[in-house]
Amino acid sequence: MFKRSRFLFLIPLLAAAVALRFYAADVTGHWLAEMHLPDGQTRQTSLFLKADGTKVTGYMSASNADPAAISEATITGDQIRFSVERDNYGEMRTTKYTGTLDAAQTELTMHMPGPNGSTRDLLFKRVSTEAPGPMPAPKAKLTLPPAADVPSNGLAKTPPMGWNSWNKFARKVSDELIRETADAMASNGMKDAGYQYVNIDDTWEAGRDAQGNIQSNEKFPDMKALADYVHSKGLKIGIYSSPGPKTCAGYEGSFQHEEQDARTFAAWGIDYLKYDWCSASQVYDYHSMQAAYAKMGKALQNSGRPIVYSLCQYGLLHSSEWGPKVGGNLWRTTGDISDNWASMSRIGFDQQHELTRFAKPGGWNDPDMLEIGNGGMTDTEYRTHMSLWSLLAAPLLAGNDLRSVPPSIMTILTNKEVIAVDQDPLGKEATRVAKDGTTEVWARPLKGGSYAVGLFNRGSAAAKVTVKWSDVGVTSEAQVRDLWKHSDEGKSIGEFSAEVPSHGVVMLRVQPS
Repeated sequence: MFKRSRFLFLIPLLAAAVALRFYAADVTGHWLAEMHLPDGQTRQTSLFLKADGTKVTGYMSASNADPAAISEATITGDQIRFSVERDNYGEMRTTKYTGTLDAAQTELTMHMPGPNGSTRDLLFKRVSTEAPGPMPAPKAKLTLPPAADVPSNGLAKTPPMGWNSWNKFARKVSDELIRETADAMASNGMKDAGYQYVNIDDTWEAGRDAQGNIQSNEKFPDMKALADYVHSKGLKIGIYSSPGPKTCAGYEGSFQHEEQDARTFAAWGIDYLKYDWCSASQVYDYHSMQAAYAKMGKALQNSGRPIVYSLCQYGLLHSSEWGPKVGGNLWRTTGDISDNWASMSRIGFDQQHELTRFAKPGGWNDPDMLEIGNGGMTDTEYRTHMSLWSLLAAPLLAGNDLRSVPPSIMTILTNKEVIAVDQDPLGKEATRVAKDGTTEVWARPLKGGSYAVGLFNRGSAAAKVTVKWSDVGVTSEAQVRDLWKHSDEGKSIGEFSAEVPSHGVVMLRVQPS
């Protein structure tokens, strides 16, 4: 009897544990999360929740998206789960969220879905305990009528080559940096290799003057003088804006000032415009995207100066199909690249192979800027990056610090044999002609009847990769040259094999006999 009594005190503890399993915390109220991005931006996301036992209703609202109702929402103990359905540019997409409430019920950690099945935690803090009212209606948006096609501007007969400030410097771009980058490009071999454009990305903008003319901020005291300096180096200069009222970093956009801004850019001596969708989704119905880009395309052609037009809208709404119709010379095909193997290989290998038919002289698929030299990948992976982008006839816009470049990185960026593939005047983008597990073969025809071929190994160990000439389009023996070794490999009949390192490439120029 005495021994049994020793365990009687456990009964209330077990009962409490069972009760906790079915306990539902009251998460009613407004929950706010702030996400601080590496470039200095802050984005806010709110949850407005009302709990009724284990059931939860409410909606999610973010600074860059319309409010969306949550569904299938429940809370058990300290665990909450719900789904959110959004119209993602014509495709209804459901995202499932899970979260954990802290013991004080003042913080809610939501496990947000990320790329490639990953998750990231976002901390929401309780702002109030008041039950939310009805979900606000989405803001009324403008719908533009379909625009007439904008004729070709005759520029970018080969993919643009140059440099852009964003990947390395983000908000830290300045007049001084642009001048120093132009100096470096003109003297370190980049200009001689074919790089032309020195492009200023976001955060150069101030507001507008009394006449509505856009002004540069204190980082760029005299944009015309800066353009003149870049031109004095035998180079060209680019700038950045948005069809929305604000840029991605929250600076002044070109909304309802398209013609005026195009004239200003021309007066400054600008040669290239990157036009980034961003806040345009807050003012335009997304069906108006093509027409919004056509407005600036037409404005640039009316500006009196030849300006290369780069569409940056992440490949939404099949931009490869209509990019040329709005006067575009290049159009993004994916979301932003990051300086790591997973991002680069996903964008380059997996998201480009169905877009080949859209590339031609004057209009190019753009898988985003180069990350070569920014430190997140090995030299082997950077050679793969350079090779793949060149096979894809992609714009080659370096994004590293050109004022101090290790010799190994400069060798990659200035390999003239690889660049010649990218700049081939035939303008045919490569296709994937063979795939075997983690190895792939990509090939493109070149002017004069030769072919460029990439033997790629996406696996974690070295592998033998073989290209069959019949897959490429070669019906006889072929003379083979290795573009990274800069060596002739002799004649080959039927096929060619090479040992390729992990995440590496062997890039060939193949001349049929």
